[in-house]
Amino acid sequence: MVMRNAIKIALCVTLSGVFTAFASESGTLAARAQKSLKAGKFARAYSQLERALIASRKEADIRSENRIFITMGQVRTMSLDFNFADSLLNYVNSSEADRTTRLMLVKAKMGLKNATEKYSDAVSLCESVSEDDLKEIDDNLQGAFYSECAIAYAGTHSEEKANKALKMVDKRIDDDTGIYYWTQARMADLQNQGETDKFYRKAEEKFIEANVPYMTANILYHRAKYLSKSSPKEAKKLFERCQTAFELMGLPNNTKRCEH
Repeated sequence: MVMRNAIKIALCVTLSGVFTAFASESGTLAARAQKSLKAGKFARAYSQLERALIASRKEADIRSENRIFITMGQVRTMSLDFNFADSLLNYVNSSEADRTTRLMLVKAKMGLKNATEKYSDAVSLCESVSEDDLKEIDDNLQGAFYSECAIAYAGTHSEEKANKALKMVDKRIDDDTGIYYWTQARMADLQNQGETDKFYRKAEEKFIEANVPYMTANILYHRAKYLSKSSPKEAKKLFERCQTAFELMGLPNNTKRCEH
């Protein structure tokens, strides 16, 4: 049971919310795309999302269409295609979105801002969401949202607010998964704390257990970057591992970033 929950939550933080198991064609294709993403099959996943988008338009289902655009934008963020990710997220019609979809969109935009180190912009997005906006929202999505908030606050050196957001991650998501430790590691890294690698190692361990190769490789990159000055030999090995992993996932931008 713990492992199944770990996999579910790991996908939540990466994709900002899992599609409900709709009986529709778009829902079926979106669910298949998520399975492909979890397995690190990005080309297949994106093709499935494109087909899901066409199906959602045929079904005239604006909620499904919005959520597919959000997921596509997050996939492009993960593959470091930041301009493309931004353009996809801008297609989402937030005025016609339900509360869950709006939070998914804010979380996705925060993820993009954090990935591009625009932490102040991510903080503004975090603080645009009120407590009322979070009522009756799935705990996993709330936890993923607070994770991005914590990272954003750490990036702006707002330690107290970062720690409060991290506590909310702990409340909303089982800390036996990798998300809590991933958030803790990114915070420690951005705030130049001494236990950074310890937290990265714990997050890496949990995502390996949950079999989420993208997150594992991403952690390897950040660990290598963190250790590049203090332990260059170990950093080199980590860069090589993340380079191989991303190359096998078919992510050229990520592969190049690991070339050191």
